[in-house]
Order: sequence, then structure tokens, then C-alpha cells
Amino acid sequence: MPEEKYVAVVQHPVAPQQHGEAAFFDVDNTLMRGASLFHVARKMHQRGAFTLPQAAGMAWKQFKFVLRGENMDDVHAVRDSALTLAAGITEEDIKALGEEVFDEMIVSRIWPGTKALAEQHLRVGRKVWLVTATPIEVATVISTRLGLTGALGTVGEIRDGFYTGRLVGDILHGAAKAVAVQGIADAQGLDLKRCWAYSDSYNDIPLLTLVGHPVAINPDARLRKHAREHNWPVYDFRSGRRAATLGLKAATAGGAIYGLWRGYSRFRGPRV
Repeated sequence: MPEEKYVAVVQHPVAPQQHGEAAFFDVDNTLMRGASLFHVARKMHQRGAFTLPQAAGMAWKQFKFVLRGENMDDVHAVRDSALTLAAGITEEDIKALGEEVFDEMIVSRIWPGTKALAEQHLRVGRKVWLVTATPIEVATVISTRLGLTGALGTVGEIRDGFYTGRLVGDILHGAAKAVAVQGIADAQGLDLKRCWAYSDSYNDIPLLTLVGHPVAINPDARLRKHAREHNWPVYDFRSGRRAATLGLKAATAGGAIYGLWRGYSRFRGPRV
């Protein structure tokens, strides 16, 4: 059986099922531009104490992620901040937060090309799973809104209806994604050699090499090199925007920090 701590099943495709086949999609910089976890932490900051240096640090980490790709020191730093802020928040509030994050920050950042790939898998009857380090509540919202099969994500510990600030297991990242997908495959009788996986990050090589059809989407430099050496398909949905966005990034970095501070300073308690 798959490791229960990572799994949330949402719904099944309506097309006749292709037995033994599925597609697994990373979220950050693969399905959406930027890192969902940073947006989760941003929302959590709206529910507690907040300082300008924290706002600046978070904006800078997100800026680096969009520009350079995944850095695990930054991911872990934001994760730890989010867990600290989540302690004492109710399960219902976290679910509402997931809905807010999707509506306000994620839906406009979804890459149409990646969404089209996921929809094509659904049309031919394959299950489509998200596999992401983002909290399972947010991953489940994304999966539900896009009509996907389900989500595997990082799970926070809950006791008596409140989050404790600790994880169940560890963050779903790197080799942990491959373990979780292998669990789904074992439970559902998937032939991983007939399955697809999509990611932007070299850190997801364990997942990509687990399936018969690995695909690099918006790859970082190391994954692009690896994909070329192994003749994997590469899709880069950033190229059409890059000339415009690179010119804007330097100008918007300072504005993003200021905007974060102004936005966060309006909130001092939970929003439901």
C-alpha cells in the first residue's frame, strides 16, 4: 500500500481507464510558475506576527526560485517558517488557506502547456497525480480544481483538530517522491514502465527514472543536460515569456518586497 501520509485521492478521469498507466506531475515550475510553498508561507504570515525583514527574505527566495530554479536550503527555510506559523491553526483553517492560495496566487501562474499535457492524459483515460513538496491541503485543491485524479504532498501533523507544527514523515521531495509513487503503483497495479513523469528539477531524477516516459518541463540546467544525454523530451514553456519577464524581474524585485509588506501588514488574524 502507498504511504498514507502522502496521499489524497480526489477523483477519477471520466474516460475509460487505461489500466496500468498513469502520469505524475511535479507542481513548482512544472505545473505552475514559481513555488507554491512560498505562497503558502506568505498566506500563513498573514495569520501571525510579521516583520519587514521576513517579507524581504520571502520575496527574495521566491525571486531566486523563479530565476534559477529550486534551492533546497530556501525550500527548507520556508517550510520551517510555515510549520512554525501553522502550529495551533485548525485543520479547517488550513483547508480554507489552500483555497485562498489557489484562487489568489496559483491559478494565474499555471502553465497552459503543462495543463494541456495533463488534460491529454485524462482524455485518453490515464490517471493523473500531482507529486509535490507543497502541503497536501494545497496540492489537493490544485488537483480538485484541475479535475485530476489525486495528489501526493507533504503532510502536517494534526492533533485534536489542530496542526502541531511538525510533519508526518518528511517533506515530499527528491527520492521521497519516487518512494511515494512506487507505493501508488503497487497499490493500483500500475506498470511504471508504461507511466509518465514530469518535472523541472534535477532533484526529481529518482522519480523521472522510475517511469518509462520521463519528461523535463522548464528544466533547470542540470536536468536539461541530463535529459539531453538520455534523449528525454524537453518542453520549455518559459521561452515565449522570457524576453519580457527577464527585463521586468529586476524592476519588480523591490516592488515585490514592498508589496508583500503592505499586503501582510493588513492582516493580524485568521481569515476564513
